[in-house]
Amino acid sequence: MNPSRPLRPLLAGAALAAALAAAAPAIAAPAQSAAVDEGSSSALAAALRARLDGDRSGACWAAALIDGERVQRAFACVDPRQAARIGPDAAFEIGSISKTMTAALLAELIRAGRASLDDPLADYLPAGARVPAFEGRPIRLRDVVTHRSGLPALPPGVALDPADPYARLDIATLVGALAKVELSAPPGRDFAYSNYAMMLLSYAVAHRAGTDYETLLRQGLLQPLGMRGAYVDRAPEGVRAVAGRLPNGQATPAWRFGADLAGVGGVRATLDDMVRYAQAGLAREAAPGEGAIAAVQRTLQPLPGQPPMGMNWMLLEHGGRTLAEHAGGTGGFSSYLALDRARGRAVVVLSDTSLSATGGLAGFGRHLLDPDFPAERARKAATPDAALLDRLAGDYSLAGLPTTLRRRGGALTVQAQGQPEFELGYDDHGDFYPLQFDALLRPLRGADGRYGFVWNQGGGSVAAQRSAPAATSVPAEAGSSKAVPSKAVPFKAASAKAAPAPATQRLGDFVGDYPLAPGFVLSIGERDGALYAQATGQGALRLLADGADGFRTEGVDARIAFERGSDGKIAGLTLHQNGQAIHAPRR
Repeated sequence: MNPSRPLRPLLAGAALAAALAAAAPAIAAPAQSAAVDEGSSSALAAALRARLDGDRSGACWAAALIDGERVQRAFACVDPRQAARIGPDAAFEIGSISKTMTAALLAELIRAGRASLDDPLADYLPAGARVPAFEGRPIRLRDVVTHRSGLPALPPGVALDPADPYARLDIATLVGALAKVELSAPPGRDFAYSNYAMMLLSYAVAHRAGTDYETLLRQGLLQPLGMRGAYVDRAPEGVRAVAGRLPNGQATPAWRFGADLAGVGGVRATLDDMVRYAQAGLAREAAPGEGAIAAVQRTLQPLPGQPPMGMNWMLLEHGGRTLAEHAGGTGGFSSYLALDRARGRAVVVLSDTSLSATGGLAGFGRHLLDPDFPAERARKAATPDAALLDRLAGDYSLAGLPTTLRRRGGALTVQAQGQPEFELGYDDHGDFYPLQFDALLRPLRGADGRYGFVWNQGGGSVAAQRSAPAATSVPAEAGSSKAVPSKAVPFKAASAKAAPAPATQRLGDFVGDYPLAPGFVLSIGERDGALYAQATGQGALRLLADGADGFRTEGVDARIAFERGSDGKIAGLTLHQNGQAIHAPRR
């Protein structure tokens, strides 16, 4: 749920980046101890320090690893002198992990017979609300908690302040915006992450319970689980709010949420609060906590072509087990929580810095939970090759927004039409990044050797298209401000016309795993001289060549365009389906 802070620079508004998340019966606390293994905690601290050493973000992280009754905790910062920024008494914005708590509150209403997943969403909204339907099929609560409602990412026609996007929204505005929505498919069919739908659910749960959201959350979840430092607006005594930051170290204001809408992402919590929440999610005893928190992790209506979902939990099949996970991101924070009930393990990672553009904390958290997942390394500032700067410089269209990359001496700048020019740094992962806000520019080389890029911001990805053959650059050796033509060449998107299949010996170039969403991976494999694509929890589909690095899926209306990095190797892909383009890096 991350329309990040200066989305206005470059992507011109929060909506585009998002396109690119009486009280109910109380939930009982799990009967688990919180024994701490100091030696293991030292090992966890060492893992944190190793990951953060030299990282360009300047972030501070808090992490916990739960293994049965053993709990390891650790805190670390890129700059150890900044350690006071966080600590056991510090409450982080947990962003979209809040959605799982809203689901638990809904589960309690269902358990008490006061709600059903098959209820129409309209029954929970103010009288007279015009909730869209498709050919008579209404949006049900189960469609909302699985992100299959068909509602857009954010309310249409509503101006949002990128620095604080949800502060001025209220239920009247959200309900009014429903009149502008026309569903293009039946609810329950297609996955599309929607913070809009989750704000409506946050209100719906509180309204059905007969109280405000924070009171419901405190009485129904936080107090029973002993989450004494967690809150929305009213901080408990002795708890301090962590100041959020951009990856350049600049402080950024906290996000605020309208009354009863905070269930979309407005909860703050300390590391110990999140440990208790994770322990409740692992609990196996037949208690209300198990019924509300563990039950929401169960798969709801798995559908072909769609990521498996619980109630607001992303589900990931791994090693014969099902992991439940959710990531969070706000203007100045990142978070990650994952539960492996089969092994009785869980992981929590919290950061005081927005890291959405670089993928957040999921990669590090998964590796902590299970070393079979690949380890991550720090992103350190580096010097780009001059030839790469020249090849990238040029004019592009970025989701219809004219955008120019220029070489300025030994650096690259980016400027969208009508917006300031921003200098880009470069890291040792081969990516460029704005020095002023959280975003990422990933260079990609096409099969013809020409360069383009993918822009990541606010949790979304947009592939840029060349719109002119050249731009201006200022070579470092010139020592002059006079603009000269660059060495950039036009970038062309993969052709839509069918092309001969690549030679069999080249099919292996495309084989690999490509995460399309948390818990939803597209695996590309080769057999019998053909490529096959298989999404998490689904059957394999044969791929038919459609251009040098493009393929269409046999039997399903979808297209996959593979993308090459600066070394010419496959670095990612974009899945085109149902009018959407979803980018996935190669894992």
